[in-house]
Amino acid sequence: MNHAEIIGSIAAILTTTAFVPQALKVWRTRHTVDISLGMYAMFTSGVALWLAYGILLSAWPIIIANGITLLLAGTVLAMKLKFG
Repeated sequence: MNHAEIIGSIAAILTTTAFVPQALKVWRTRHTVDISLGMYAMFTSGVALWLAYGILLSAWPIIIANGITLLLAGTVLAMKLKFG
C-alpha cells in the first residue's frame, strides 16, 4: 500500500465513522430539533452521487466508504424526518 492509499484509507475511515456518534445519539434520544434537515438532505444526496461515481469507476474504496456513509447519514436523515 502506497502513501496515497494509506492517506485515503485513513480519510475514508474517519469521515465514515464520524457519523456513528450522531446516529447513535439520535437513535437513543429521538431528539433531532437541532439537526439541519437541509444540510442532511444535501449531504446524503451528495454521498449517494459519490457512491454512484465510485460504482461507475469500479473504485472499491470509494464504493465502500460512501456506501457506509450513505447508510449512516441516511439513517440520521430518516430519523430527522420521523422525529422532526
